[in-house]
Amino acid sequence: MRDLLTKSKGSGGVESGGDWVTMAEEKEDRKAYTPGPGYREFNGRNEFPSNILHDSLAILLWIGPLHLNFFIVLFSLLFLPFSKFLMVIGSLLVFVVLPIDHNSKLGRWFARYLCRHITTYFPAILHVEDINDFHPDRAYVFGYEPHSVLPIGVIVMAELTGLMTLPKLKCLATSPVFYTPFMRHIWTWMGASPATRKNFYSLLEAGYSCVIVPGGIQETFLMQYDCETAFLKSRRGFVRIAMEMGCPLVPVFAFGQSYSYKWWKPSGNFFMQLARAIKFVPILFWGVLGTPLPYQHPMHVVVGKPIELKKNTHPTAEEQRSRRFLWAIKSLKTCGG
Repeated sequence: MRDLLTKSKGSGGVESGGDWVTMAEEKEDRKAYTPGPGYREFNGRNEFPSNILHDSLAILLWIGPLHLNFFIVLFSLLFLPFSKFLMVIGSLLVFVVLPIDHNSKLGRWFARYLCRHITTYFPAILHVEDINDFHPDRAYVFGYEPHSVLPIGVIVMAELTGLMTLPKLKCLATSPVFYTPFMRHIWTWMGASPATRKNFYSLLEAGYSCVIVPGGIQETFLMQYDCETAFLKSRRGFVRIAMEMGCPLVPVFAFGQSYSYKWWKPSGNFFMQLARAIKFVPILFWGVLGTPLPYQHPMHVVVGKPIELKKNTHPTAEEQRSRRFLWAIKSLKTCGG
């Protein structure tokens, strides 16, 4: 057993500065962790039969549309007559407005294929501190950290992956995803939903548990190589909604996710404001041989125990402070291979 939540570089403990905390793997002074009777571990490669060809294809179909759209537009702009370029843009716009059948059997089969093969690619290992704390008739708010380049470890928690014992589960993603050709269909079938306040409330009211990445854009700007960065202290919106709806708050941390991609990101206040306006960070990232295929680094996604919150339709600013959640994130531990 090993403790994978350790101190940040050059510090004597998990360091917090301003509104952010950093966490990094340390190879010394690990404390032993003894799991309780409700502890469960699910290794993607043990749960689902697969091979590298299927795994790689699934990853490219999931992440690749980002790059595909970019290169289609770039190629059309540089090498096609302007009239043909406009035709290409028009064709892409059709996929932006094309209705999505959320209950499509073919779509759900395709999404299940992607979820399970992506889980085996890294592999992604799901650690649940106490599986018995989760009841299928309740809705939970999962606060997932860190965002990294992409919070790809969240796939191990998806409803269609089938490892969590919750029958209704949605992963909230930034709104631009649902205006991106090809990607909007794929991600919707996989269980993603827009991370808007209205949608968040609606899903919880309908009994869906929601996975949200509270660090968001700010966290992406703060990320560093070889270091897990969580931007949490001033993030209160998800706590407020959980309190207003009376839903337990669950800490989740993905160890090793930051090793999936190499990246370059702009810095400065201008780009920060731009990212907030367009709701995503204009970042360049690449994986194996410069492709969207991420590096195969094991990912340990640790789900802590639910934090019960007293239902309060008008929580004060002090009540919304996520100290208990922050402490729970810092306390997460997992097994090591």
